[in-house]
Amino acid sequence: MSEHAAPRDAALPRGEPERPASALARVFLHEDLNFLVTNRLPRRLVTRAVGRLSQVRGRWLTRASLAVWRLFADDLRLSEAETQEFESLHDVFVRKLKPGARPIERDPDVAVSPCDAIVGAVGQVRGARAFQAKGFPYRLADLLPDEAQARRYEGGWFVTLRLKSNMYHRFHAPVAGRVTRVDYISGDTWNVNPIALRRVESLFCRNERAVLDLELPDGSHGLTLVPVAAIAVASIHLDCIRTTLDLRYRGVNRIDCDARYAKGAELGYFHAGSTILVFADERFRPCAHLREGEVIRMGEPLLHCPPGVFP
Repeated sequence: MSEHAAPRDAALPRGEPERPASALARVFLHEDLNFLVTNRLPRRLVTRAVGRLSQVRGRWLTRASLAVWRLFADDLRLSEAETQEFESLHDVFVRKLKPGARPIERDPDVAVSPCDAIVGAVGQVRGARAFQAKGFPYRLADLLPDEAQARRYEGGWFVTLRLKSNMYHRFHAPVAGRVTRVDYISGDTWNVNPIALRRVESLFCRNERAVLDLELPDGSHGLTLVPVAAIAVASIHLDCIRTTLDLRYRGVNRIDCDARYAKGAELGYFHAGSTILVFADERFRPCAHLREGEVIRMGEPLLHCPPGVFP
C-alpha cells in the first residue's frame, strides 16, 4: 500500500484467514453433504423461493431470520451498516455502510478491490484459460460474450473474489472508468463455493452472469468485471441500467448504457453473497500481498495499474 493509503480497519488485517465455523456450520460444510444440499436441489426453484422470502417485511421476522443465519455465519457484522433498522433480509443483504467504513486507496497507479471478499484464485491467463480452482480451468471464450474480448486477456491476469453471504454485498469501480454496455448471459445457479468449484467443471461459464467492460481514461479497454450469480443469489442490480438481472429477466443480452464512475463509486449489488471475476490485461500486475484465501476489503489495493493510464 502506498504511503498515502488510508488506515485499515484492524478488524480484518491483511491476510486474515476465514474465522473458524461454528459447530453447526462445520457439519453443513462437510463436502458431500454441502454439495448434495446446495446443488442437488432444484436450484432455480430454491433461488426464487429464497428471493421471495428475503423480501418479506417485518422486523420480528427479520430478527428471527438473522438469529438462524448466525448459527451458520457467526461472523456476520452489522455494526458498520448505515442503519441498524432492517425491515427484511433483503435490507440486510443490500445494506449500505457508514461513510468512511471503506477507505479507498488513493494511489492513482493502483486498482482497488471492487468488493469485500475472500480471494478464491489469482493467476495469469494462459492459452485464454483461467482457473476456478486448482486443476479446474475454464475458457474465457466460454465465459465472456465474444472471442475478441477473451483474446484481449491472453497473458493478462485473473482474480476470483468470493463474497460470503455475511459480507457487504455492494460492489464498486476498481478504477475510474466508463461503462457503455452490459452483457447479460443467462444460465444456471450452481453454488459457487470452493466445494462446488472443485467438482463442477467450468462452473462460472454455466451460471447466470453480467459482464462489465471498463473503458479506462486513456480510451483503452483493459479491465473487465464479471459478477456471477449463484443459488439463492440470481439477482444482480447494476446502477447503470434500469432493470434488475435475475431469473425473470427476458430482455436483450446486450444492454447499452453510458455511465462514468470515479474510483470506488458504487456499480451495483448482489442480493446475497456470490462471486466477482476480475480480468486485467498484461499491462497490469497483481499486488504483491494478494494470496488465495486472503480476506480483502473493498477499496484495498488489488492490481498495479500501467503508468500513464490514469492522469
